[in-house]
Amino acid sequence: MAELTISGRMLVKTLKSKFNESFNLHLRVYKGNKFADDESTLASLSDKKVESFSAGGNMHISTFEEKFEKATGLKVQVADQTGDKLVNNSLPLSAGKKA
Repeated sequence: MAELTISGRMLVKTLKSKFNESFNLHLRVYKGNKFADDESTLASLSDKKVESFSAGGNMHISTFEEKFEKATGLKVQVADQTGDKLVNNSLPLSAGKKA
């Protein structure tokens, strides 16, 4: 099962790419109400000290989004492979691999 480790030194574009590779889903990262700059690190976007954490395919999307915000101070939303539609938060991250 895929696992992704997230840290404050990670660039937004790297996070999005690794998230897609791991779960076959698109990740939207926000700074406030706007999309975060792809060239920024998570730490540079956050007003708090970013804590590293890991996410596995069996983690529900709602849990991942909550854990991400608690660890980084930033909001994320999980979308389908194309990034067009948000995915149901009750599904596990591994649901993208089945699509």
